[in-house]
Amino acid sequence: MDGIKTAVIHEWLVTYAGSERVVEQILSLYPQADLFSLVDFLSIELRGFIQHKPVNTSFLQQLPFARRHFRQYLPLMPLAIEQLDVSPYELILSSNHAVAKGVITRPDQLHLCYVHTPIRYAWDLQQQYLQGARLDRGIKAVLAQVILHYLRLWDLASANRVDHFAANSRYVAQRIWKTYRRPAQVIYPPVAVDRFYPTTQREEFYFTLARFVPYKRVDLIVEAFNRLGLPLVVIGDGSDWSRIQAIAKPNIHLMRHQSEAVVVDYMQRCKAFVYAAAEDFGIAAVEAQAAGAPVIAYGRGGITETVIPEKTGLFFPEQTVESLIETVRLFESRAYWFDVDLLRQNAEQFSPTHFREQFSRFVEAKWTKFRRRDGIQ
Repeated sequence: MDGIKTAVIHEWLVTYAGSERVVEQILSLYPQADLFSLVDFLSIELRGFIQHKPVNTSFLQQLPFARRHFRQYLPLMPLAIEQLDVSPYELILSSNHAVAKGVITRPDQLHLCYVHTPIRYAWDLQQQYLQGARLDRGIKAVLAQVILHYLRLWDLASANRVDHFAANSRYVAQRIWKTYRRPAQVIYPPVAVDRFYPTTQREEFYFTLARFVPYKRVDLIVEAFNRLGLPLVVIGDGSDWSRIQAIAKPNIHLMRHQSEAVVVDYMQRCKAFVYAAAEDFGIAAVEAQAAGAPVIAYGRGGITETVIPEKTGLFFPEQTVESLIETVRLFESRAYWFDVDLLRQNAEQFSPTHFREQFSRFVEAKWTKFRRRDGIQ
């Protein structure tokens, strides 16, 4: 793919999390690519994953309070992404969980979109989003619903600007089909499994790691362990922190955002990793397996593609406190034995190396077909 003028589009650059790890691997495959984003507020310490590239940003970068509150400019994001000028490029690679796929391209440009999720708060999680933001009542609720209605219309229309989709799980591919009626090739995201060393000596506490937002259902996990009385360590932060802190009993140890080293340490020592969200993919569950920790998770979403039932973890069938309690008790009964080597082996299929191999094949195949369509050899 040398010599092909390439642009990489990402919604916003403010941290280094799951979607940014995908961008990191894409840039490692196409180091000559130019990078575009609605806003860029990365600290100097974090700029290594984008190879310290300059970032082409939108007008949102200059708006008041954008550094801390850029998400409040959601109604302007469709306009902002459309203002990014990618006209000089032959190949456009977008990393999308909100609006990145909406960049405007010409027929002689190939646009490939890697989808982390169709925009959640405009589609299937609208009610949870409105309730979590306290926008479910009054005139603010009406205004928010009008904005989300407009966003859904734009999101559906902008899907037609993409030539081919890739999805980070079969679950997301199904949601892409449901939302856009477009097929998507599944390419699992990169997980830094080499950060973890699988250990057989597990301690007696359970562990969960998640953002404290409504759909992650950290409250469900805490309430279940309140009743079980078993030790649970919870790392995370977010809008639900105060509410969860208020209900947690002494057997629950809550910790706000921690360093990577601390997270790795707890992953490698915990008895099991617990997760209650219907996740698009679920990087943390793969990390847990890489560290030798069995997974206890809600059996819906992308996590069902990364955990082998009764071999690397257990699923609870309903997203309820009672269902989780029953599954934890089953785990405690030692009815199942979880082999550390199998846990690690299962996690390694989601390594960055595998992602790069699959993504590069996807791009090369679509590029070759695109050039042949135009009669160019």
